[in-house]
Order: sequence, then C-alpha cells, then structure tokens
Amino acid sequence: MQENNREAGALAGCKVIDLSRVLGGPYCTQILGDHGADVYKIEPPSGDETRAWGPPFLDGTASYFLGVNRNKYGLSLDLSQAQGQALLKAMLADADVLVENFKPGTLEKWGLGAQALQQEFPRLVHCRISGFGADGPLGGLPGYDACAQAMCGLMSVNGQADGEPTRVGLPVVDMVTGLNAALAILLAINERQRSGRGQFLDITLFDCAISLLHPHAANYFLGGAVPRRTGNAHPNISPYESFPTRSGELFLAVGNNRQFELLADVLGAPGLAADERFRSNADRLQHREALRALLTELLRGHAAAELAQTLLERGVPAAPVLNVAELIDHPHTRHRGMVLEQGAYRALASPIKLSRTPASLRRLPPAYGQHNDEIFGAS
Repeated sequence: MQENNREAGALAGCKVIDLSRVLGGPYCTQILGDHGADVYKIEPPSGDETRAWGPPFLDGTASYFLGVNRNKYGLSLDLSQAQGQALLKAMLADADVLVENFKPGTLEKWGLGAQALQQEFPRLVHCRISGFGADGPLGGLPGYDACAQAMCGLMSVNGQADGEPTRVGLPVVDMVTGLNAALAILLAINERQRSGRGQFLDITLFDCAISLLHPHAANYFLGGAVPRRTGNAHPNISPYESFPTRSGELFLAVGNNRQFELLADVLGAPGLAADERFRSNADRLQHREALRALLTELLRGHAAAELAQTLLERGVPAAPVLNVAELIDHPHTRHRGMVLEQGAYRALASPIKLSRTPASLRRLPPAYGQHNDEIFGAS
C-alpha cells in the first residue's frame, strides 16, 4: 500500500458519510477510504464502542477500532438533536454515499429515513447494514456476528466431528457483510452513471452469513443430508485437511488426481496413487480414514514448513499451519505489502492491488471528534 499519495485511489473525489459503528460498516468504509474516497466518520456522543474494546490500546484507543478506521475524518454529532440533523443534511448535500448501521426505525424516528433522504438527495447511495433488515419475522431486531454464525448454520459445520458447534475464530460474518456492502456501493455508483439516481442498499448479517454456506448448502440441496462438522477435513475432497509432522502441522489441499500422484511421489510412496482405494477423489473420500492413517505415518519424519515449500514447488497445494505472529513475519507477507507501519501504527494493508490507482494510507485512525472544527467550524 502506497503511503501519503493523496492523488492515488480509484475512488478519489467520492464523498462518503459513515454513520456506522463496530465492524461491518467501518470495515466497508475503510475499504472505500483506502482507495481514495473521502470518508467522514460521524460518531454519536458516546463514540464508537470499539474504541474501548481493549486492551491493547494506543493513546487510549483500542486496537479493535484502529484496525478498521484509517483513512477517515473523525467527527461527532448528536443526531437526536435538530442541530446534529441539520449538520448531517448539510454534509449529505454533496455526498455520494451514506453508510449506516442504525437499528431499522432509528433514522426514521429522526426524519432521516431512507425514503426521506432519497427524496431530498436523489443521487445519494444509501447503504444500511443491519442484523435482519426492517421487516419479516426477525425484522428490526438486533444482529451480532456470533449470533449470525449460530443461527445461520456456520457453527453447525465448524468444529471437530465429535465436538460442539464452534464459532469461527474471527468475525467472519461482520467482515463479509462489510465486503458485500462495499461491493453493493460500487454497483450502485456504477448504475448511477446511467440513471443519474442513487438507491437504497439493504445489506444484512443474516443474508451474508447464509451466503457463506458453500458447499454445505449445495450439498444439502442435491443430496438431502444435513451437513455435519468434519473438523479440518473437507466434506467433498480428500486429502484436504491438516496432518501432524515432526515440526508443526501441515495442511494438504489435494484437489485432483494429478496432485495426489505428485504428493505420493514427493513422499516416496508412488504406489499410493495406484492403490484402488485412492484412485479417484470419490475413492479417497470413501476410504478417508485409511488414507489419513497412511499419510500421517509418511509425514511423521518431515517438517511442515520445509515440506510445504517442496510440495508447492511440485504443484501440490500445501501450507504450514502458522500463528498470527509467524504469518506477520513471513517474508511473503512483507513482499506483498500486507503490513502497514507508520510510527506506532501497525495494521493489515488492503489486499486489493490496482496497478494505476493503488490503495494508500492518507490518514491514521482519527481521535474522537478530531476534525469537528475543521469540517464544522470552531464553536
């Protein structure tokens, strides 16, 4: 990610008003800000609660907030008051995008609902991120990442086969909701080039969590069996799971017969690929436990990192199972520019690589209300 290049960015000139808090909305608007949009993060008088979600803290602000709020102006408004509503409308007059994750009905209560805003600002792309949407059996109810994982089937397929349903160890629903929100915004901006009109984008954690259920939903639709937990093993492919080695865990992701032949050759057991139990993926799935036992024995004398490198060079998908520190220090992480550092600020960089208009670090995460005087004028 290039630093301090204010001219860079595919979204340069795009004005985004960010009323969102916590993760899905801020993650979305950070994507837009990384790529040049002018993002104005407007917090309520109590602030974004993730500022306090620590330790660790940097100058009193939690790492959780710092991780998803760079490249934004920091503002504060009380939208329950007429003055705050007037200042927001003044900002919306020339804005391209509004992102908010208020509980459905809250903005409507203040006269700032989607219908009213579309009438007053017809070019505005208004993206609402909510738990369940405004209507339906769960309409208007609050939604949270872990609850979405539980309700929408993710926990049911995550965890060891003989264990309990398990939450994915990161807020995957919030983050994919932010990604889908950013995608929806770009789609709407593109369509506005033809129609000249904005539109309302209804993005929910519920829908986005359901969208993650591949291949489990596809398997259920076609086969009828309720998907179950398989630990690190894939329900449709074998060998596609982690194995112990002399040094560390190794993940094998063997997707076709040629890769399996190469794996057997690297491990010094070419006859494995000719074994009638393992000739096809369907055969390997049927005899998964026998194959796992054989591979575990063959891998016992290897070191995960070195063997993974050898397998990759031979065309076999494989990886050592790294922890976060090992991943951050990996030379390819540095080569790809996936760590940002500026003073005491360290963060994950944008994974979106554009050749002419790359992402850039233009502003560090703001302090609460940092730019109020600059934008609203000194009080």
